[in-house]
Amino acid sequence: MYYSSKLIKFKELKHCFFSRKGGFSKGLYKGLNCGRGSRDNKKNILRNIEFIKKKMKMKSSKLILMHQTHSNKVTKIDKINCKKRIFSDAIITQMKGIGLGVVTADCVPILLYEKEKKIIGCIHAGWKGAFLGIIKNTISKIKKINPNCNIVASVGPCIGNKNYEIDLKFYYKFISKSKKNKKYFTYKNKHKKLFNLRKFVADKLLEQRVNFDHVNRDTFREKNNFFSYRRSTILKQKDYGRCISVIRLI
Repeated sequence: MYYSSKLIKFKELKHCFFSRKGGFSKGLYKGLNCGRGSRDNKKNILRNIEFIKKKMKMKSSKLILMHQTHSNKVTKIDKINCKKRIFSDAIITQMKGIGLGVVTADCVPILLYEKEKKIIGCIHAGWKGAFLGIIKNTISKIKKINPNCNIVASVGPCIGNKNYEIDLKFYYKFISKSKKNKKYFTYKNKHKKLFNLRKFVADKLLEQRVNFDHVNRDTFREKNNFFSYRRSTILKQKDYGRCISVIRLI
């Protein structure tokens, strides 16, 4: 369990970037797998999610999770849609008592809080969503509620740049959008580069003038602490678990 040094200061908030430790899953998913899209035993996933709710001191039906698709779609949770399935990669709410959750296995979980209007949110920022503007869209959604928003955020555990190997096609996709994106890549060999997803995401928050900190852990390297899609792929495993990050207004 990891916490933001900035978000933890707010008494009206409860948050956590959960590791894979604890939980009821076995085998490939050993630990606290909260990935409903994984092939893990569904009963174990539900037990893991109930464990999260207890840790966050939430009632049974009060944790909102997204059906994540690496999009730039942001959804505001209200009394009407809070019981529906949410197809989105970011959610925000002003509702007290409910928790907002994001699951990741190398992508970046971002938790955020707008202090004036008491808006909480979470973002699933993989390279694709970040590239397509999920962070800007989330901040814009908050600004519709409070144009003079004062947002504090935390960038959670994700794959480190030393382990995020990409091909040249990926590299040129970023460079074709802006030559300034070169700074997020370092040389690996003639055919491969290394991508700094954390810095790319952090700079998107800076562009939106968001005050944030980092929970700077590498999901690929820390196999005992985190699930990792890329590590599982390299090991030729059939599937992988997902960690969860949660925020709620008390």
